[in-house]
Amino acid sequence: MSQRPSAGNAKEGDLYPDLAALGVPEGRFVELPGRGRTFVREIPGPPGAPVLILLHGLSATGGTNWAGAFGALGDRYRVIALDHRGHGQGIRCAHFRLADCADDVVALADVLGIDQFIPVGYSMGGPIAQLVWHRHRSRVSAMVLCATSRDFRGRLDDRLLFLGVGTLNLGLHGVPRPLRMKGWQAVARAMAGGFATRELRRWSAVELSRHDPRLVCEAALAVGSFSSRGWIDGVDVPVAVIATEHDQLVPLRRQIKLADHIPSAVLHPVSGDHFAVTRQADQFIAALSESCDEVIGRGARWRMSTVATGDGEDDGGLAETA
Repeated sequence: MSQRPSAGNAKEGDLYPDLAALGVPEGRFVELPGRGRTFVREIPGPPGAPVLILLHGLSATGGTNWAGAFGALGDRYRVIALDHRGHGQGIRCAHFRLADCADDVVALADVLGIDQFIPVGYSMGGPIAQLVWHRHRSRVSAMVLCATSRDFRGRLDDRLLFLGVGTLNLGLHGVPRPLRMKGWQAVARAMAGGFATRELRRWSAVELSRHDPRLVCEAALAVGSFSSRGWIDGVDVPVAVIATEHDQLVPLRRQIKLADHIPSAVLHPVSGDHFAVTRQADQFIAALSESCDEVIGRGARWRMSTVATGDGEDDGGLAETA
């Protein structure tokens, strides 16, 4: 269960001969100059297709978070999913910062020769997507934000949750790495239990066991302290917000507030919990496909409007909601 592919090791498809049957593309390592080596899964899509970069949630990987989405999106988009820092086979670093993850996404786009793309962020991937726009606006053509928020730390129960994660993080600093990783493998097997089939559970347990638990705890703290309240209303690209109606980790009210504060946002409700991407996969993937199609369609109409006015500004685009 602990065997993993590496640059000089067996191919992932050799370790998991049923990977294609799971609907998951085989991954590869990509060196990001000056930043480190990350792990990427990709479906090339049709020539010239719009590019979706899928950004996973806390304690997931690019593969496990989006396992059900690759096939649904790959027939009409170029689909790329990476492992974020400290997660799966993502970059190993001294400390976790959401801003670094956002810059990693753009660095990956640079390496792959991609000018503009659509960040699709789930849970923790939502703040990363927002930061990609905030820090690299010219690279983002649209956004899809799923089961996420503009901040995560308001009420007392939210503050207590992140305080507990911070206490756990301090404790992990004193635990020898071999013991820390052994304990994490047990956690990974428990997290993998939510997948529908035995093969998916087996594969995802291996994926999740590769995390650095210290960095995952730091990631939770980073999510807890994130806020885009000061600038999210300036988003000037088409946005879809997929709101998980029975979310036990990101309350629905927070997801609705996110949509309310983005002038271009269109809300897409899904009757599922925070793990809808796997537990209510059929419904969630349908909403995801619709959301991607919709923001790309709106973006094309905005660009046509800009060309028609001839002034380089899309004055009326942000008012469009459908």
